Amino acid sequence: MYEKVKDLPIEQQIEQFARDLVGIRSVNGTDGEVTMADKLEAILRSFPYFKEHPDQVWTQKLEGDAHGRKNVFALLKSMFENKQTIIYHGHMDTVGIDDFNSIEAHALDPDYLQHYFSEYTKDPDVQKDAASGDWLFGRGMLDMKSGDAVHLGNLLYYAQHREQLKGNLLVMFNPVEENDHQGVMEAVSELIRLRDEKNLHYKLAINGDFVSPLYKGDTQRYIYTGSAGKLLGCFYIRGRETHVGETLSGIDPTLIASKINEALNNNMDGAEQIANEVILPPSCLFQRDKKAFYNVQTAGTTFMYFNYFLYERTPNAVMEQLKHVAADACADLAAFLKQQYSVFSANCGLQGQAPHWDVDVLSYEEFVEELNQKGVPVEKIMDQVIQGNPNEDFRQVSCKVIEALEASAGDKRPKVIVFFAPPYCPHNYLRDNVPEEKRCDQILDEVLRQVQQATGERFAKKRFFPYLADSSYLSMSETSEETAAIVNNFPGWGKTYSVPLDQIRKLAIPVLDMGVYGKKAHTWMERLYKPYSYGVLPKLIRSMTERIFADHPDG
Repeated sequence: MYEKVKDLPIEQQIEQFARDLVGIRSVNGTDGEVTMADKLEAILRSFPYFKEHPDQVWTQKLEGDAHGRKNVFALLKSMFENKQTIIYHGHMDTVGIDDFNSIEAHALDPDYLQHYFSEYTKDPDVQKDAASGDWLFGRGMLDMKSGDAVHLGNLLYYAQHREQLKGNLLVMFNPVEENDHQGVMEAVSELIRLRDEKNLHYKLAINGDFVSPLYKGDTQRYIYTGSAGKLLGCFYIRGRETHVGETLSGIDPTLIASKINEALNNNMDGAEQIANEVILPPSCLFQRDKKAFYNVQTAGTTFMYFNYFLYERTPNAVMEQLKHVAADACADLAAFLKQQYSVFSANCGLQGQAPHWDVDVLSYEEFVEELNQKGVPVEKIMDQVIQGNPNEDFRQVSCKVIEALEASAGDKRPKVIVFFAPPYCPHNYLRDNVPEEKRCDQILDEVLRQVQQATGERFAKKRFFPYLADSSYLSMSETSEETAAIVNNFPGWGKTYSVPLDQIRKLAIPVLDMGVYGKKAHTWMERLYKPYSYGVLPKLIRSMTERIFADHPDG
């Protein structure tokens, strides 16, 4: 690969890297992620520096991964004795390509797509961008293979200009970002090993994940000084089945689910209130009853879960909010059914005592405490469910664990159990009360001001990267007391899924997202703006790198 790009200016080198990477179909959860890792490793090994130092490129296989996916690392050592190290990192997987529909065969062909969209009259914005020649199209071009290409371009630059590099540069590419972040989580132990064995001091991690305009006509380039976290807030809802001929005597869990959905889904009342930040509300990602086939019995149980962003709110506060929403939904339903039953009984001339529609609301931790008091072997049952569903989706396994525990206890009372399921992303940001992080923030302000004056670009600094990112696993703001609320309310934690919380706290690397710029990620119109992404951004990242190293000359 080096021979192909060695005589090109860096902007064209980066574009060539991006085109080559986009040409590989590396959809999350497929063998293409392995192909992509092999490609990245081959590119790195083609650089003259790494031909001379082949041991400074290596891979780390993910433990027990059915596809054999792996992390890819490259360490460029400074010419000067220095333990300072900056990490450039990115992910290598993409979402699927089926949304391209009739042109799916060309989803990885930037030139075909540019020509196609230049004649696409149904969307004037994409047509204008395609006709300009300043935009590149294709699955992964924006999210985030161009970000990987920027890292490769800067790595090659410093490998050829080592006198400008006053510290070490560690480049890391991870799979499995688009869903469960397994790649970067397993990389945490490797980063700690490197730190300890090679006496490295991680000063900063720079993610190249994409940024986009936040509103129509927005021309600002956003830089993020931290990562939003995420919890998957889940509800297992047990109703009371009944024949449709006696429907008002039952408790339909789909009605409770609907009320919870209405209260949370895209509702800013459920979001945190932080001024001048991109703060998003919860989003429902799954809502389904557990009926397997048609009959005239109402549903017995419903399962639903929400993407729930974390910015400053603690996990315990999230749990309390979710329980409160569930309790309100159940109370509203009870009042509604009582009113409907009154109308129904008056119409029919029925007399006698009305049914009750009480529904308990409890956390998974509270549910387990009840089971322990009854002598239910919680751990044994959980292990049986996990062993019996080795290839099942993490979230469905969590639901099956609760079903099995409920069945073992003979507990069919109407109830809502609130719990968490994978993935969990910690949140982090540069803190004023941590001197090294505060200094990093100050240097960033200086660099952005200088680049803005030199280029005319308008930058805006925000604390929280608004999309989910691997940067969440390099530092975390939650304390061990706060994460206890997650662990204790997470069926199968440590068995089906876990996050290396203690190791992440030991790493505590300040993180920035300095990403490529484009539009419509995760859609068939995904596209990247070349002048900024391949021209301005690489220099911006190098300026930040050199200023951080210059600020700590002794490591």
